[in-house]
Amino acid sequence: MFSSIIKRDGRTQVFHESKITDAIVKCLQAVGEEDRQQAVELMLEVIKKIKQQYRDDCFTVENVQDIVETVLIEQGLVRAAKAYILYRENRSRLREARSELMNAVSLILQETNRDNANVGNSPSAKVLQISEIASKNYYLKRVLPEKEAAAHINGDIYIHDLSWYGKTLTCLQIPLDKLLRGGFNNGHGYIRPPKGIKTAASLAAIILQSNQNDMHGGQSFAYFDRDMAVYAEMEKIKQEKLIRQNLEELGLKAVDEKIKELAYERAKEETFQAMEGFIYNLNTMHSRAGAQVPFSSINFGTDTTEAGRLVSQCFLLAYENGLGKGESPLFPNVCFKIKEDVNFEEGDPNYDLFQLSMRVACKRLFPTFSFQDSSFNKPFRDEEVAYMGCRTRVISNCNGPEKTNSRGNLSFTTINLPRLGIRAGKDISLFWKYLDEVFEICVEQLINRYNVQKKLKVKDFPFLMGQRLYLDSEDLQNGDTIEKAIRHGTLSIGFIGLAECLVSLMGRHHGESAEAQAFGISIISHMRRKCDEATKEHKLNFSLLATPAEQLSGKFTKIDLEHYGEIKGVTDKKWYTNSFHVPVEYNIKALKKIEIEGAYHKYCNAGHISYIELQSAPQDNIKAFESLVRAMAEADMGYAAVNFPVDICCDCGLNGLIQEDTCPNCGSRNISRVRRITGYLSTLDRFNDSKLEEIKHRQVHQAFN
Repeated sequence: MFSSIIKRDGRTQVFHESKITDAIVKCLQAVGEEDRQQAVELMLEVIKKIKQQYRDDCFTVENVQDIVETVLIEQGLVRAAKAYILYRENRSRLREARSELMNAVSLILQETNRDNANVGNSPSAKVLQISEIASKNYYLKRVLPEKEAAAHINGDIYIHDLSWYGKTLTCLQIPLDKLLRGGFNNGHGYIRPPKGIKTAASLAAIILQSNQNDMHGGQSFAYFDRDMAVYAEMEKIKQEKLIRQNLEELGLKAVDEKIKELAYERAKEETFQAMEGFIYNLNTMHSRAGAQVPFSSINFGTDTTEAGRLVSQCFLLAYENGLGKGESPLFPNVCFKIKEDVNFEEGDPNYDLFQLSMRVACKRLFPTFSFQDSSFNKPFRDEEVAYMGCRTRVISNCNGPEKTNSRGNLSFTTINLPRLGIRAGKDISLFWKYLDEVFEICVEQLINRYNVQKKLKVKDFPFLMGQRLYLDSEDLQNGDTIEKAIRHGTLSIGFIGLAECLVSLMGRHHGESAEAQAFGISIISHMRRKCDEATKEHKLNFSLLATPAEQLSGKFTKIDLEHYGEIKGVTDKKWYTNSFHVPVEYNIKALKKIEIEGAYHKYCNAGHISYIELQSAPQDNIKAFESLVRAMAEADMGYAAVNFPVDICCDCGLNGLIQEDTCPNCGSRNISRVRRITGYLSTLDRFNDSKLEEIKHRQVHQAFN
């Protein structure tokens, strides 16, 4: 008799006849023919065939299972044979899932998963990453329709935040004014409305953190200056009252105007400290069980009231100062709204704040700039369009009011444009066919995900829905589904690698050829039309997203390299170019890059961003920096930024470009290197390998003569 058998992983284990018998019994049971004696007889027939076909101990588990199938069929037990085949398939899928999961867990335990540059290396972060891997496997193998799962696995599309697929939504423009005015409950008791600016700022940070725990994406305030101005004004009134009381107690009098001036200065000091505390909190206060700080963004710059201007000014000054040793804050994402007749021209009431915002940006990389008078934002000029984090934009609404506040993105899925270009070769008609096919998969997939999301209940979101933050959620009860509210959210279809797609189809990208630029616009405008058609057909807010390429910068490329080999200008590097951007390694002047990329912003109504790369911080050339911002506005951009290296010595606080491994001021090797990634800021040590490689190849854009 045999003594051993070879397992699937190559190891040898003791051979047990009983395992064959037990497997056959289960198959017979499955078809209602349980007979232990018959199972033993069948097992003996299996042993006989093993002896005929293999030498002692030179057979595998798979060999034995093949013979079991043969014996069952030969004995006329067709139904049992089918049950055994199904049993094998199920066991195989289970082993595969366990193997993939265990390999992923093992890798996470060895080193940090750097798909998300905001996730650290703490024990909580590792537990979060392991749970996300398990969830992703579950949704791919148990929930998604086979066609959608295959499209994701094969690299035709990428379903973002798949591990959160059926449990939550992406992001929200939080109605800060509502929460501060009425108070709120974050699960541990009622928080009453604040009576001063410091408390208001502290609560604003808590609100961002609390809602982050209910969602997987960004949290944003669309009108930070306006919403906080109420409490800056309260502070000024409080300070004036205190001054008058103190003077009365001392038996003194003062000119009313002087009292007001002194009250304003005290309120300014309090507001500055409040903004400083707000920034500190957002860079230290973790969410998601301690795995990361909230993905926070604030929009401001257009409130022209004295209190609103004070909030904007104090925030910018506090952000300019940085953290405790002068380090650049990574959060919040700071978006300064540029608006004609408000802050864009000399003589405008907030022109000084625009100048201050550029001064801060020249040192800290933030603020970024949103252009309220671009062709696609201007129709909402009175409402004002706010951007979120890496680029998200939410405004149009086929199911209710077109507004920013109390709405967000529900989920998004990205199309691998280079893959379509490679498959089509030079056949343009074939490319359009492939694009429409994969687009329809995305629409179907997003609808299927929405149908899962809409069945979630108010009680599943203790803060987001519990505090009725979403539009049209006010009348919902805890046991109600959230469909009434989330129909106002957006479902976004994104794209990556337009440049590599154009190289595949035409031999050149849009930075190299006017013809390629024209075709690139035709591709993106076609996708936008398809989104608009899907919106009308399904009565849901489909929108087109210029995908942030943090996670995808290498994933699609790796898959396509394995499938199609190395293709010059396409798969011969570790990343695909972000959305519609001109490739980072291409040498192009700043104004030309702005002109080319500006043409795409109006089509990407779910979000967009463009960058210019400088060699170093332009602190001594703010006027030239301003010329770039104005060129972005003229190019009809919606959201844009200027990049340059920001290196900080964590010991002495030296800021600037530190080219060596040691600080030239104190000799420390403790250097933090801050760069922009997809819209947010992060340090290089948290970038994944593909983004690190991309950083090395970023060309400086000649901007100043």
